[in-house]
Amino acid sequence: MQPITFDGQRLRIEDICALSRREATARLGGAPAFQQRIQAGADFVARLLAEDGVIYGVTTGYGDSCTVAVPPSLVAELPHHLYTYHGIGAGAMLTEPQTRAVLGARLASLCQGMSGVSLDLLRQIELLLTHDLLPLIPSEGSVGASGDLTPLSYLAAVLCGEREVRMNGETVPAAEALRAVGATPLKLRPKEGLAIMNGTAVMTGLACLAFERAEYLAQLATRITAMNVVASAGNAHHFDETLFDAKPHAGQQRVAERLRADLASERPSRNDQRLQDRYSLRCAPHVVGVLEDALPWLRQLIENELNSANDNPLIDPVNERVLHGGHFYGGHIAMAMDTLKTAVANLADLLDRQLALMVDARYNHGLPANLTGASGERAPINHGLKALQISVSAWTAEALKQTMPASVFSRSTECHNQDKVSMGTIAARDALRVLDLTEQVAAGVLMAARQGLGLRDRISPLALSPSLAAMQADLCARMPLVVEDRALDRELRALVEAIRTRSWSLYA
Repeated sequence: MQPITFDGQRLRIEDICALSRREATARLGGAPAFQQRIQAGADFVARLLAEDGVIYGVTTGYGDSCTVAVPPSLVAELPHHLYTYHGIGAGAMLTEPQTRAVLGARLASLCQGMSGVSLDLLRQIELLLTHDLLPLIPSEGSVGASGDLTPLSYLAAVLCGEREVRMNGETVPAAEALRAVGATPLKLRPKEGLAIMNGTAVMTGLACLAFERAEYLAQLATRITAMNVVASAGNAHHFDETLFDAKPHAGQQRVAERLRADLASERPSRNDQRLQDRYSLRCAPHVVGVLEDALPWLRQLIENELNSANDNPLIDPVNERVLHGGHFYGGHIAMAMDTLKTAVANLADLLDRQLALMVDARYNHGLPANLTGASGERAPINHGLKALQISVSAWTAEALKQTMPASVFSRSTECHNQDKVSMGTIAARDALRVLDLTEQVAAGVLMAARQGLGLRDRISPLALSPSLAAMQADLCARMPLVVEDRALDRELRALVEAIRTRSWSLYA
C-alpha cells in the first residue's frame, strides 16, 4: 500500500478514498517542524492549566455547561466523561471503508496543529489505520454541530481501550485489539476528548466517498446514454459540437463531447434519422452536465473541510492564543451533500426514463416489447425485462424522495446552546443512500442497454464505435441475452458491484 503522509499538508478526496479501500495507509509526518508544532500546542495547553487559565471544555463543562467551573482535581477526568455520556449512537454501523475514511478525516484535521493534542494521540489514530482496527461507529446521532460528537465518541473510546472494534472481520473489545498489536490504551489529556469529538470528520469522510461515486456515475450515465441512443436507433447528431458551443457550460459540453466520441460510427442517413429524440436522450448532456459542472465546486467544499482545523476551541501555538469559535459547524458539507444527492437523483430519473422508452414497443423504434429475446411459439410466455423496469422505477422513486434537503432541518438542541445546527452528517448519509439507489438504476439500465443492442444487431448488424463495442462485449460476457425468462437479481448485483468498484475505464 502506498503511504499517505499526514502532516498538515493539503490532502485530496482521492487520498481518503484510497485509504478507505486499503489501497493506501496513513503515515504521520516525521519532519521536526511538524512534530514541534504539534508538541507546542499540547505544551501550551498544559502551561495554561498550570497557570490556572480558563479553557472551554478543559476547565469548564461542555456546551451550555460552559459556565460550570471544573475543580482542578477533576479536570483530568473530564475527557472520559465526554466520550462516555456521548455513547448514545444508533442505527447501522458505518461500513469498514466508511470508518477508515472517518479516521483519515479526523487525523487530517488534528494534524493541522491547532487542536492542542499530543503526538501520542495522533500516533494512536495512525496505529488504528495501520493495523485496520476499526471502531464500531453508529451512523445516527449527529446533528452536525458541535460536529459529529456522538459518532466520534466511539473513536475516542476506542483510543482509550473502551467499546469495540472490527479486527480481521471480527468484532472484539478495543482493549483486546490494542493488546494484540502491542499497543496500550491512551489516557486522554484535558483538551483531547474535545479535539477528537468536536469536529466534522464523519460527514467529511462520508462526503469524500460520495464524491468519488458520483463522479463515476456521471461518466457511466453518459456511456449508458450512448448505448441507448444506438439501441433505439436514435439521432447521433443531437450532441453536435457547434450546438453545444452555443450554451457554454463546461461540464455539459464535456458530456456532449463524450457522447460524440461514443457515437462516432453511428451515423444514420438523413432519410432514416428522426429530427428529434425524446428529452431523456436528446437532453442527456443537460442533465448529466449539471453534476459534471457541480463537481469542481463540490470538490472545493469537501477538500477545504478535509484540510481544516474544525474543533473548538482552537489552540494557536505560535501566538499562544485560545480561539473560541464554531468551526465544528458542517454547513459546507451539508450544502455539498444536499447538492450532490439532487444531481445524482436526476441521473437516476434520466436513466429510468430512457429505460421506459426502451421497453415500450411504441417508442423503441422496432425493438420487441419489454426487450424480450423470445420469438415464435415461445414468445407469449416470456416477458423480457418487464419486472426490471418496475424495479428500476421503484429505486428511482425512492432516490427522488431522498432529495429533501437535510441542511434546512436545523433543530435547537442542548438547552439552546446548539440552536442552529448543520445536519451535515444526515445530508451525507442521504447522499450515500441516493448513490446506492442510483447505482442500482444504472445497473438495471445497463442490462437493458446490453439487451437492446443485442436485439438491434439482430435486425441490422451494428457498426459500433470502439468504446461502445468494448462495453457491449464486456456486458455480453457478464450477462447472456435474455431469451427465456430467468431471475436477474444475481446478474444485477454483480453489475452493481462492478459499478462500485469502477470496473470499466470510461473516459480519460
